[in-house]
Amino acid sequence: MEKLIITPKTRIYDLLEAYPQLEDVLIDAAPPFKKLKNPVLRKTVTKITTLSQAAVIGDLKVEALVNRLRSMVGQSDVESFDSGSSHYVTLKPSWFQEHQIAEVIDIRTMLNAGDQPVHEVLAAMKRLDTNQILMVVAPFIPVPLIDKSLSINCQHWVEVKGDEEVNVYFIVV
Repeated sequence: MEKLIITPKTRIYDLLEAYPQLEDVLIDAAPPFKKLKNPVLRKTVTKITTLSQAAVIGDLKVEALVNRLRSMVGQSDVESFDSGSSHYVTLKPSWFQEHQIAEVIDIRTMLNAGDQPVHEVLAAMKRLDTNQILMVVAPFIPVPLIDKSLSINCQHWVEVKGDEEVNVYFIVV
């Protein structure tokens, strides 16, 4: 059977299925990847998270992460990638007003229970009225969720509160 070719679009789940030995390499690359040891998160979040998105979560350059993983399994380095990565807003935007927060969803509980919060959060975004804000509390930057929100014309702001708490604010434009 032909082994998986590692690219920025490779999903973490597929990577670890093909190359289980890369789990420790990922964990060594960035502290947030320690969550891969959680079997519930491993079976949920990793199925939708690409290496490009994981690089954002780990505050890494996607090229360096992918090439490190490729070299560990005998694949040659690639000089440049079309990672398709989006720009994530980390500076407080002018549209943010705390009193406009209409709903708060803490996805940490859902993730720990093995549930996938994407559909619930997208439904909440679609319920927002003009100038209302949805606040999502997560244990890491929920890059796949942010990427999905862009497809429904939402703006976002990522506020990292600590190692286990990230607030993401969404507003429909």
